[in-house]
Amino acid sequence: MLAFAAIPRSTFYYWVKQFNKPDLDADLKLLIQSIYEEHQGRYGYRRIRDELLNRREQVNHKKVQRIMKELGLKSVVRMKKYRSYKGTVGKIAPNVLGRNFKAEKPNEKWVTDITEFKLFGEKLYVSPVLDLFNGEIITYTVGSRPTYSLVSEMLNKAFKRLSEEDELLLHSDQGWHYQMKQYQHALKKQGISQSMSRKGNCYDNAVMENFFGIMKSEFLYLNEFESVDHFKQELARYIDYYNHKRIKSKLKGMSPVQYRAHAQQVA
Repeated sequence: MLAFAAIPRSTFYYWVKQFNKPDLDADLKLLIQSIYEEHQGRYGYRRIRDELLNRREQVNHKKVQRIMKELGLKSVVRMKKYRSYKGTVGKIAPNVLGRNFKAEKPNEKWVTDITEFKLFGEKLYVSPVLDLFNGEIITYTVGSRPTYSLVSEMLNKAFKRLSEEDELLLHSDQGWHYQMKQYQHALKKQGISQSMSRKGNCYDNAVMENFFGIMKSEFLYLNEFESVDHFKQELARYIDYYNHKRIKSKLKGMSPVQYRAHAQQVA
């Protein structure tokens, strides 16, 4: 049989011995499987490696990749194209942010936008605001129509996170909501500087656009919803997961909330 298969005898007996050896990675495989299932297949080998480090398991990313391949584990997330809601184009505020998406502390730079979901023959609009310091979703609102109240309610909820010491810059695209006098007045009343993307430059608000892509790939495309109310419940659950559990390499393997808490402790 070995001659027919063109396999050397030494190779055959090497693998026979391997079969009788205990699996030294058995516990690690169970842990990797557990992390993968805990995050519903959203984590690839790099993020699983980071989570292992958080659990004080020092493992090379190549080894994690190999084990995941052996176990048939693969990230189910695939980025898909999306369109965020756009209004008329004007020039109300300059692009103060200037694609400088780095913030030194919480409540220094926020970004916002509106995105659209189509479910059960209806349209739903989600309006979040994101802190550039740690990528945390400060708050969000959901509505069946993209009215100004969708944004004004979001602002009122977000303002509760601010203190008198905060000097905030809030960036958006040129959607009509952000051009309204009510919006500008609300920011001025809070002492917030307004910034807007340039005409036709989606990259000026790239972090917010990237979040929409992640949210739709990890949440919308991977779930089935029984109703609009069920969608809202699951969205709330996902945002909580995104803020508190979903780790990021650029946040030193911490979730947004963990990173903020860590930064405040160090300070």
